[in-house]
Amino acid sequence: MSQSLHDSRFNFPTQTRAYHGKVRDMYSIANNMIVAVVSDRISAFDVILPKPIPFKGQVLNGIASYFLDAVSDIVPTWKVDTPHPQVTIGHACEPIRLEMVIRGYLTGHAWRTYKSGKRILCGVTLPEGMKEHDRFPEPIITPATKAEEGHDEDISKEDILKRNIVSPDLYAELERVTRALFQRGTEMAREQGLILVDTKYEFGLRDGQLFLIDEIHTPDSSRYFIAKGYQERQDRGEQQKQLSKEFVREWLMDHDFMGLDGQSVPEMPDSFIKQVSDRYIGLYEQVTGKPFERQEAENLEGEIEAAVGDWIATECHG
Repeated sequence: MSQSLHDSRFNFPTQTRAYHGKVRDMYSIANNMIVAVVSDRISAFDVILPKPIPFKGQVLNGIASYFLDAVSDIVPTWKVDTPHPQVTIGHACEPIRLEMVIRGYLTGHAWRTYKSGKRILCGVTLPEGMKEHDRFPEPIITPATKAEEGHDEDISKEDILKRNIVSPDLYAELERVTRALFQRGTEMAREQGLILVDTKYEFGLRDGQLFLIDEIHTPDSSRYFIAKGYQERQDRGEQQKQLSKEFVREWLMDHDFMGLDGQSVPEMPDSFIKQVSDRYIGLYEQVTGKPFERQEAENLEGEIEAAVGDWIATECHG
């Protein structure tokens, strides 16, 4: 198997700062640029699992790059270049502390809220008489505050404006762009025999202009259903066939782990890690409609360091 990248501790030329997230490691470099190194880490239940998944970083970076290019006519994106399969370099933006979550179907968190008897989610009234995985009459936007630490929290449009997180004009633009992006993602998914169920978008400001930042439409940030047979499954009350990393959560739950206090992460055997890797590669091919080209590496960290260093020397003139 290819060497995988679990932890990265790069020191690129002209680097000023480093931030290590659950999956991505972000490095600030001169000229207001960001180097995003997409690791092979995998998280579930807000816990980073101890073993990396080969090719996962390539898969996520490849899908995100593909979709960022596909929506750049709707809104400027932070992406500038991908000098390595696990790296995207782009504009540094001032993040807006909101996740713009948009849902086309009553699934996941929305369903759990509905099932508990509540009919309002983030200030949005949910129709009566729906069942799990039913399609909403039109997609709903259910924002969340972007927590510095811990869990993100649901928030309504009214509270966003009351707390002055963004101005009314900027919020209206965030909603407009979110709907346009979801529409594009829905159309692209349909071409691949998929349904884009729900997703989230993150935005930032650069010189006062709105930019789309982070990844979009990847299996880590989005939920997909298989379109074929969707209605038949709904009519029979069966579970939908999903494309997401839900199968990893299910494996962990089967091994008595849900990220709760006192629980320890079960040992993931090599056979399961290979299965997860194969599933991610399959996700790439299903979502993009393109064959996945495995980039084997003898020295993955060294190759990333060299690729980014060459890019900075050429594009940032040293």
